[in-house]
Amino acid sequence: MVAGLVLATLIAGVTLFFVSSSPVPGPASSPSPGPVAAYDTAPSNVPANYVGAETCKTCHESEFKAWSGSHHQLAMQEATATSVLGDFANAKFRKDGVESTFFKRGDRFMVRTDGPDGKLTDYEVTYTFGLYPLQQYLIPFPGGRYQALPIAWDARPKSEGGQRWFHLYPKQKTDYTDSLHWTGVYHNWALQCAECHSTNLHKGYDAASQTYKTTFSEINVACETCHGPASTHVDWAKQAKPPYGARADKGLPSLQSRWKEAWTFPNEQARFAVRDKPAAPAGMNSCAACHARRSTLSEDRTPGAPLEDSHRLAMLTAPNYHADGQQREEVYVWGSFLQSKMHQNGVTCMDCHEPHSQKLRAEGNALCTRCHAATEFDVPKHHHHTAGDKGARCVTCHMPTQNYMVIHARQDHSLRIPRPDLSMKLGSPNACTQCHTDKKPQWAASAMDQWYGKSWRERPHYGNTLHAGETQGVRALPGLLELAASPTAPAIVRATAATLAQPHANPDSLPAVRALLQDADPSVRIAALGMIARADPANRVLSGGPLLADPVRGVRIEAARLLADIPDTQIPEGKRTARAAALQEYEHALALEADWPSGQVNLGNLRLQQGRGDEAIAAFERAIALDTGFPGAYVNLADALRQLGREPDAEKVLRQGLTALPRDADLHHSLGLLLTRKGDKMAALNEFVEAAKLAPDNARYAYVHAIAVDSAGKRAQALTLLRSANKRHPNDLDILSALLSISRETGDRQAALRYAKQIAEMLPDNPNLSRLIAELEAK
Repeated sequence: MVAGLVLATLIAGVTLFFVSSSPVPGPASSPSPGPVAAYDTAPSNVPANYVGAETCKTCHESEFKAWSGSHHQLAMQEATATSVLGDFANAKFRKDGVESTFFKRGDRFMVRTDGPDGKLTDYEVTYTFGLYPLQQYLIPFPGGRYQALPIAWDARPKSEGGQRWFHLYPKQKTDYTDSLHWTGVYHNWALQCAECHSTNLHKGYDAASQTYKTTFSEINVACETCHGPASTHVDWAKQAKPPYGARADKGLPSLQSRWKEAWTFPNEQARFAVRDKPAAPAGMNSCAACHARRSTLSEDRTPGAPLEDSHRLAMLTAPNYHADGQQREEVYVWGSFLQSKMHQNGVTCMDCHEPHSQKLRAEGNALCTRCHAATEFDVPKHHHHTAGDKGARCVTCHMPTQNYMVIHARQDHSLRIPRPDLSMKLGSPNACTQCHTDKKPQWAASAMDQWYGKSWRERPHYGNTLHAGETQGVRALPGLLELAASPTAPAIVRATAATLAQPHANPDSLPAVRALLQDADPSVRIAALGMIARADPANRVLSGGPLLADPVRGVRIEAARLLADIPDTQIPEGKRTARAAALQEYEHALALEADWPSGQVNLGNLRLQQGRGDEAIAAFERAIALDTGFPGAYVNLADALRQLGREPDAEKVLRQGLTALPRDADLHHSLGLLLTRKGDKMAALNEFVEAAKLAPDNARYAYVHAIAVDSAGKRAQALTLLRSANKRHPNDLDILSALLSISRETGDRQAALRYAKQIAEMLPDNPNLSRLIAELEAK
């Protein structure tokens, strides 16, 4: 029986989770401090040391003055009467049955709230975190930890609803048993937030003792966060003659954008200003390291180096982004800005933002009309709103806001033209109906038709292809490959297309993938490496081997990860050293993320690749210890035990996970696979039913549920389930293949032919399908 054979291959194992350690979505991605100054202890072999903002001030007084009082300068402070904005005069805040009290004990700022055991305890606030529109507070815990309170102070004026305490999870109960409780792993300052609120921060986490010895040069975001360690520059400044006096770079990378003189209108009729020459990339790359949704690869970043040399950038995929690339979860700025025409045409962060004060270069539409002719764009014939109204502001239509951390409205920096037609097709938002909340996208599209004609609808948009990549399975592969190779699409869009293509890549894709592996953009090369993950060892080595020596660390690391399981004998001798070095970089990156549960899962997966099963198990167990509510750790641990022939232990792990997470579909599904291998088909079926019910949008779980039903001898019910699943997931190859197989077995030739033709549309060059269709048509 074909369907039964499919099930037999299915139960051999489960797909390992490869987990991104980007910050957990939601307001937790904001707090925590650290103590010891470290810049004076930098290794002697480092070419430059950190000297501190006060040293910079001696020559750069105007920049220092602009920086003083900025959000960067006040990013983190010791808790004092000057720095603390919140009401600590015995103020009360109540949520989910817990009453927290903010008070002072002498000069110390205190909060009485629920601790890790749920009991009310007095805690001292030692640091403030952030400034406006909200401020958070950090509390020291044993082991060098600092935890961020989820009760924050609304720093806005009272007239705007501010000057109050509020909770960052207003609609979610997070008591002491929840992994998002403020005393838990995800509110740990060093885990998520410290790197971008202090200068030259080193986490200093020791996985064995689970303790921190965190250090920084300066408590806040100071000069050298962006410019890099300045001792060589100081030496240059002191010298009147070579060697330092002759340095063109003055001992620091150039961050100049030439924002004022670089942009000019070619003539009086020009609609747009143009840049006279490209800006040095160093300036924006310095911004990107903190203004991006990303995970960390190295704390030792070089100012101006590509972001991918020190961090792994999140792609434009769900749930972080909408299908057309608009911000959804808290993605900060960089991933959005990389999509924009502004970025493609040479606009830099510093063209719009003064980097020291963080103030805009001009207010209102005057900022935009520096490069967009006011006579063309700042007029009713363009925006079709009353001059001076909100709708006449450029940012209202082109940079709509979304609130994060409850009250922090952040503008989408993709600077896009509103596309209500895409809202109708893709379900993505548009600026029109975000303002006119009582209207539908169809209304907005009709209004734009009247204003601009209908040609705006014909403009191609990558959102259609990315949405297909999320929803159409292998059918979307040709479009994704075409977009990934497009010379006109933004690099992050091309990298996202390659990322979405990864599950569907096949041997026929290799020529396209090899071209992408040579792309100028490191994010595209990284995504292309993921497309050869399922290739045979020879093709993986042939295609990925050269990137072991890539100039960008993130590319080398991804190449090493993909080749980690290949024996030395199958690696060309000249590349073995490169792989060893890149693997060492990968292990260093994993060590930096060792306090993340996902970091331990990634380490466990690496050890499994390397055949080091006991070490893999230890890593997965550490992940569970860090967060008992992390399902991926249980699933991966159980599969590691399976691979080592320890099925009874694997079953215990999955049942342990279900005790902690009784409604987790992944755990139910994994247990169903295990029970099938064990021969307990009825118990397995119950688990598959539960998984499909808990995750109705998961095509894989719907398919496995139906196959299990068919294996139990209930073919009619299995067909009903498969047909229903096919309606919800019309492009799922597994579901269609099962329908084809069962239809053939039951003698329903017309149905089999119909399903075969649907599959052929997805796999047009498959000779076996062509023969099958011919056979079915001949009968």
